Amino acid sequence: MSESSGAGRAFVKICGLRTAHDVDVAVAAGADAVGFVFAPGSPRTVDAATARELAARVPAGVLTVGVFRGQSVEEVRRLTGESGVRSAQLHGDEGPAYYEALRAPGRTLIRATAGAVAAAGEYGEDLLLIDAPDPGSGKPWNWGSEEFTAPLGRWLLAGGLDPANVRAALWATGAWGVDVSSGVERERGVKSPELIRAFLAAARATHDRDS
Repeated sequence: MSESSGAGRAFVKICGLRTAHDVDVAVAAGADAVGFVFAPGSPRTVDAATARELAARVPAGVLTVGVFRGQSVEEVRRLTGESGVRSAQLHGDEGPAYYEALRAPGRTLIRATAGAVAAAGEYGEDLLLIDAPDPGSGKPWNWGSEEFTAPLGRWLLAGGLDPANVRAALWATGAWGVDVSSGVERERGVKSPELIRAFLAAARATHDRDS
C-alpha cells in the first residue's frame, strides 16, 4: 500500500460516496481514501459503472476502495475489475484463504471487523479496520473503554465518528487512521460537503503521534 498518512497526521477515508460532487469535495479537502459501497442493502450502494466514473475523478495518490459484505470471491473480483477501484474492504467472516484468493498486484486488502484483534495482517490483509457492530449505522461503540486494546500495526477506527469526536477518538485509541460515512451525512445516505470538510479538518488537527 503506497498511500501514507504522513508524519503526525491521521490517514482519513471518506466512505459511501455516490456523487461526483462529493468525491471532488473529499479529494479537495485532503482525503487519503474514498470508498464506494458494493454491499447490497445499503442506501449508499452504487453499481460498478457508477463507481468507475467516480473513481476516474480521483488522483493516483488517493486510494479508491470498494466495500463488500459477505460476497463471494468471484463477485468481489468482478466488481473491483469493472469499477477499477484499487482496494477491497471486506466486512464478513472470511478467513485467510479468502484474502489469499483476492491478492493481486496493486490491490490493497482491508479487513473490517467488530471483534478484538491483536494485530493487523493476521488474515493477510494490508490494513485492518475496527468497526462498530452495525457498520454504516452511525452508532458508536465503546472505543473509549479502558478495556479496549489497540491492535498492533496500521489500523483504521470506524463507527460513530463525526467532526465533533474524531480528534478525541484518535487520541484515545492511537489509531493510524479513521473511516467515516454516516458521520458526514445530512441525512442517511446523503453526504454533506460541510461535514466532510469539517471532519478532515478535525482529524488533521491531531498531531504528535507516530504514523
